[in-house]
Amino acid sequence: MEPKRSNRHRRSPQSGLSLLETMIALTILVVATVGIMALGAIALATTENQGHLAARTAEYAQDKMEQLMSLAYGDTTTDTTTFPATSTGGSGLTVGGSSNPSSPVTTPGTGYVDYLDISGQPTTSSGNWYYIRVWQISAYSTTVKQITVTTKVKAQVGAPQGALPQSTLTSLKTSPF
Repeated sequence: MEPKRSNRHRRSPQSGLSLLETMIALTILVVATVGIMALGAIALATTENQGHLAARTAEYAQDKMEQLMSLAYGDTTTDTTTFPATSTGGSGLTVGGSSNPSSPVTTPGTGYVDYLDISGQPTTSSGNWYYIRVWQISAYSTTVKQITVTTKVKAQVGAPQGALPQSTLTSLKTSPF
């Protein structure tokens, strides 16, 4: 009598992967990878725009707010459009200005706007800016002034997606007497 063979060691004629099956699997993998890579590029641009650029606009708005808050309540002559500020030739905390970056107040002697280059350094050229800072001084009452500073970036990274990053800060300054 012949010994009994186990069926589990026997191979079927269909076992293994054919070249065609391997190519189909690789095609599916490539399509999925390309989709994920495109999503990664979108995520990178969004992080740059809404993370890095938005953080810079907040930082630069805070810098301008600190500069304006350091002025005396009745100061009407300090030029804060330059850095460091000069004691004459500007508007100081004179009521006026605009907190809208699309319509800055730039009348000589009453400038309420300054410009920064891509590295955040002040630039005198209004055509060579990457960040714009505008501010408005409002009389909240006879002893309180409201200071509003808005900073906006000129362009975003990648394809335009939504509004340009911008930050607005508001603070109150009181008269010491």
